[in-house]
Amino acid sequence: MLKNLLIGLVIIAVAALAVLFAWLNPSLVQLDLAFASYEISIAMAVTGGVVLGWLFGLACAASYIATLIRQRRRLRKALKLAETEVSNLRGLPMQDAG
Repeated sequence: MLKNLLIGLVIIAVAALAVLFAWLNPSLVQLDLAFASYEISIAMAVTGGVVLGWLFGLACAASYIATLIRQRRRLRKALKLAETEVSNLRGLPMQDAG
């Protein structure tokens, strides 16, 4: 309960800071893409950069998680094979060495 309250307060504080930043910086900035040129507010440019960075980080994390899932699947298959082999070896009769 307290954790959810703290997370909510942090989100509200970040949103308030974003609104304050946008209000204090009303000027426009030239955004020149290779195929078009736009004039947008500084707040929108910063927000766009943050969103693109967040999406890039999310894509990198998803790629890493997918790699871990594939590795986990391979390891489970190898473990099952090893357990089957051990089970088969335990079922064989013991032979005397002498």
